[in-house]
Amino acid sequence: MAVKEYLSTQRSCTTCPYCGVGCGVTINKEERQNTSVISVTGDKQHPSNFGRLCVKGSALGETLGDHGRLLRPHLHGEACDWDTAMSYVASEFARNIREYGSDSVAFYLSGQLLTEDYYVANKLMKGFIGSANIDTNSRLCMSSAVAGYKRALGADAVPCCYGDLEEADLIVLIGSNAAWTHPILFQRMQAGKAKLVVVDPRASATSEMADLHLAITPGSDAALFNGLLNFLAQHNRLNHHYIQQHTQGFEQALETAQHWSLQQTALSCGVPAEKLLAFFRLFAETEKTISFYSQGVNQSSSGTDKNNAIINCHLATGRIGKVGAGPFSITGQPNAMGGREVGGLANMLAAHMEFKDSDIDRVQRFWDAPNMALTPGLKAVDMFRAVESGQIKAIWIMATNPAVSMPEAERVTEALRKCPLVIVSDCIADTDTARCADVLLPATGWGEKNGTVTNAERRISRQRSFLEPTGDARHDWQAICDLANRLGFGEHFNFAHPAEIFREHAQLSGFENNNSRAFDISYFSDISHNEYDTLKPVQWPVNCENPQGSARLFGDGKFFTETGRANFIAVKPRTPQQQIGNSYPLWLNSGRMRDQWHTMTRTGRARKLLDHSEIAEIQINPGDARKYGIDEGTLVELHSAQGRMCGRAVLNSGQKPGELFAPIHWSQTLAQESKVSALAKAEVDPISGQPEFKQVPVQLQALPCKSFATLICPEPLAQNLWRWLQTHREKNLLHWYRVPCQNGYRFELALSAPLNGRQLGAQLLQENSGVYWQQIETLNSQRWLAYSEQIELLIFASNDWQILPDRRTLERYLQLDIPENPAQFLQAIPPGERIVCTCMQVSRPQIEKAISQGVNSVEALGEALGCGTRCGSCKPEISQLLRIKLQQSVQKQEVAAMLETEVVRSAKDLHQQKDLDKAYSA
Repeated sequence: MAVKEYLSTQRSCTTCPYCGVGCGVTINKEERQNTSVISVTGDKQHPSNFGRLCVKGSALGETLGDHGRLLRPHLHGEACDWDTAMSYVASEFARNIREYGSDSVAFYLSGQLLTEDYYVANKLMKGFIGSANIDTNSRLCMSSAVAGYKRALGADAVPCCYGDLEEADLIVLIGSNAAWTHPILFQRMQAGKAKLVVVDPRASATSEMADLHLAITPGSDAALFNGLLNFLAQHNRLNHHYIQQHTQGFEQALETAQHWSLQQTALSCGVPAEKLLAFFRLFAETEKTISFYSQGVNQSSSGTDKNNAIINCHLATGRIGKVGAGPFSITGQPNAMGGREVGGLANMLAAHMEFKDSDIDRVQRFWDAPNMALTPGLKAVDMFRAVESGQIKAIWIMATNPAVSMPEAERVTEALRKCPLVIVSDCIADTDTARCADVLLPATGWGEKNGTVTNAERRISRQRSFLEPTGDARHDWQAICDLANRLGFGEHFNFAHPAEIFREHAQLSGFENNNSRAFDISYFSDISHNEYDTLKPVQWPVNCENPQGSARLFGDGKFFTETGRANFIAVKPRTPQQQIGNSYPLWLNSGRMRDQWHTMTRTGRARKLLDHSEIAEIQINPGDARKYGIDEGTLVELHSAQGRMCGRAVLNSGQKPGELFAPIHWSQTLAQESKVSALAKAEVDPISGQPEFKQVPVQLQALPCKSFATLICPEPLAQNLWRWLQTHREKNLLHWYRVPCQNGYRFELALSAPLNGRQLGAQLLQENSGVYWQQIETLNSQRWLAYSEQIELLIFASNDWQILPDRRTLERYLQLDIPENPAQFLQAIPPGERIVCTCMQVSRPQIEKAISQGVNSVEALGEALGCGTRCGSCKPEISQLLRIKLQQSVQKQEVAAMLETEVVRSAKDLHQQKDLDKAYSA
């Protein structure tokens, strides 16, 4: 009998939740009886990415599901309902405000929130509670760029659009590894005609593809661009008409820059003068120039000045507001800009208004706010210091993980543990920050959320829901409105749909604006629910004058300063606040890895995203490695005056001597002491409040590892093992990390003495009578298997981690039935290979073998192996392998030629010697 299967397919368009590029995503959801099958592809109609997705975006479908989700509210560690949790939160907020004042409470938000969430949080805190103690993790990545734009242009407004990357003739990437951090934009750069100059202390995937790499001394960006400004003036490359008609303060800026000659700049930046001159000439001669800058500029104790030094050069040449030209600060988070639009930073009001009397009055009247905040609140670092001191008694943290991301992370963690009331809203149950919470509130995650985000080119896009909320999860705006209602402000927060919040947000942006503020989306002041649901991506400002949006700003030479002229800023370059010395002789830089995002609460759920790098890798110059007795793959520890971090050494000649690089992603929930933020001192830019993450003095040493073990176990036992590792009950344990796999987890342990697997298993399994054991010992390895009807625990241990088996093979055992001879699971397995192309699972040895067989281009390798043909994020690494192999081949040919010449010379010498011997004998 034929069986009919119910099959339906739903298609929806939404926006990627990762970086600030804001790629459009198409969701295809198939319902097969009771099972949903979701596939993710790029949205070909979205103007940010035109269908392209990086490896993280492509793997979004693998991050869905309720595994590890926070499903119910928790109060003091016990599950409860929403009414119980929110009644407690409201009563404690009200009590603290009554007893200690409105500044005793705070919100700490995230660029992961939607604009609608941000709006109601800002409105409640600044307009009704009466405090400006509301800040965001955008303080850690974008606040110096914001301050730089506002000082120069009068507004937090990016003047460029993504299309300019394809129109430019020169793109200068400063402190940006865009090939890894913003791969879709980097591909758009490569699709254009521009020459690429990379300004970065270290060689990177981006510099691998560049025409010129300036490996400057850490922190010397302002000196570089002061030198450039001086060069432009000396060689008559200034746009005097633009300077006279549209700017002010040029003379003071140039006077400061005139101290920076080519030689002085080269000396300060640590770059050969001829390389510097090549860059200066290229910039001077290229009208269509984009400066594309990111965290390498921003995360500094003088980040605002560095931003303005860059902007000065664009104002001096009139290269702003034009096709293919402008200073382009690239956003790190999906909605960092949306958060700033609604006043998410402690020193801003909503709709890009400021803490000045006229703006305070304007916002207060619009909101009909009874308790309007009158002064700026505490910025992130100061906010957590206030938590530490007891000034802040209650803090609500939403969609972020400050116990991992803040500088002096351990100090922040301890402050949260001591705080009388910590509320954490998150979609993930276990994070470093959630462990400090008194109240946990389950939030909707990507796929369940419904609202808007604004990307790095000012483009507002819809993030649409295609899944029902998991468990008892609620939208963040709903939770905030619930608190507002319980505090007595319900009539001002009676929103029933995010479209209503967006409509009010749009109305405020146009309220008494009259072109006095850059941010204006008043065109949407009367947007209906249906119009909101079908809203297409659009760049602000969107108003009556620009109903279709605005690709570029300032093309008319008019700015949002008091005079309407752009401001030059006289920049005096400053060295980093933190300095290396005898105790801490090495510079540590930090940043993102290719396949990971923030603290990995989302990307860590997709197994394949760990193939490229599953442990925090410390990039070390080979000369430094020899000096410290460190080999490739050695586990090392870094110490600073603030903390400690562990990771695996990767020898990289692209690291300058005396400089290290570490990733930002690992947390205590994923690995032992792998938080790079624990090393950074909380030194901040005095204007923006952004911390100095990029220049941290550290010391380096190898861990005394004598034994290594790989453990595979199903989910229930994995939780026991993880809890055991958290308590450090094994005195010999030096380091551990874990990797999710289907049906369980894999753990990697490093120890100072050999592991007794049977003893560890007995502690974890508690001598379960239904468990059987198999064991094999060889000269340099030990293997244990505990099994019942399934694998309970599988351990491979050795004194050399590089000979441990291919991990993927071991992980697959969790999906198999126990064979007739269980010892088959203990058979020897060759070590695994490092994956270069995550999408197509192509390894480094495969690529190297193909190159040795004559495949000599990235494109040809793609045709032969498939690598680089999907998202393209791995192309720079493939290019590097190709370059290294070809260089080695050339070197071998040169050596062979040298040897051949030497052989010929030796034969000739020998022949001549024989002739001499004959002559002598005669």
